[in-house]
Amino acid sequence: MTDLDHLEAELQDLRGRLFSLRSHLDSKLIGQREVLDQMLIALLADGHVLLEGAPGLGKTTLVRAMAQGLDLSFGRIQCTPDLMPGDVLGARILQMEDDGTRRFEFLPGPIFTQILLADEINRATPRTQSALLEAMAEKQVTVHGETRTLERPFLVVATQNPIEMEGTYPLPEAQLDRFMMKVFLDMPDQEALDEILRSTTSLKAEAGPTELTNKDLLRLQELVRQMPVGDDLRSLISATTLATHPNNPRAPTEIKALVRHGASPRGAQSLLLSAKARALLQGRLAPSREDLEAMVGACLGHRLVLGYEAEAVGTDAQDLVRKALSAVCG
Repeated sequence: MTDLDHLEAELQDLRGRLFSLRSHLDSKLIGQREVLDQMLIALLADGHVLLEGAPGLGKTTLVRAMAQGLDLSFGRIQCTPDLMPGDVLGARILQMEDDGTRRFEFLPGPIFTQILLADEINRATPRTQSALLEAMAEKQVTVHGETRTLERPFLVVATQNPIEMEGTYPLPEAQLDRFMMKVFLDMPDQEALDEILRSTTSLKAEAGPTELTNKDLLRLQELVRQMPVGDDLRSLISATTLATHPNNPRAPTEIKALVRHGASPRGAQSLLLSAKARALLQGRLAPSREDLEAMVGACLGHRLVLGYEAEAVGTDAQDLVRKALSAVCG
């Protein structure tokens, strides 16, 4: 067998275990297959997710089920205006020893976990929101001058409610740019809602971990990084990212009129990794333009800084980046 044959065989074995996690999540969040796949893609690409949806749609259930299915540690932060950075990162406390001496001991905050749910992140103040920045970008936390590495894998899923805007703080561009993708959770259709009512209002057994282990997940993340990418696809991602900037010659008319600032290089990196992860999820050894078209909205849309006119009319940023891709493809 060639190296490629070994890689393909390993991939097929791991995909079988990955699908056991997908089935587990399907049973927890019914009728939301597209959302589940986007979450799995972010997990495979080692990226963080901003999850937006109305209350009661199962955002917390989804994230908790993901941690349970992978047998990973799970932490939750309920963001409120009075939440302080120390409540997230942890703090040093003064401890009294038996011999009467005193010493400082570090008490870890909820961020020291593997899957962290930051619920209603737009209710936290900018100061507290920024406490997540280093952890999301560097997978480490610095408290009182001492740097502590977070356990891998480390995934932050932040939720925000689009309805209740009073008492919220918009996420700054630097914070938004740390999220690999923004995922929208919509109301299920009637068939899915019927199944939700049937499965959640009766006695049921508590599910345990799935076949996919922590080691398997880390290996899948390595495979995503190792996947080959053609020069044409890489150039298409670069050109699309540049076309989200209003001063770019290839930017469509809507972007020139409605966007103040386009996506960053980090957005291009996220798009490429997400396209790779989507290809892996579907059993392919290399990403294609189809993967790019499927992921461009979720990966680049939230990175655009819209003008006042766009915000006034409720412009969909994900539609704008899809138009940028279409303009580049010609």
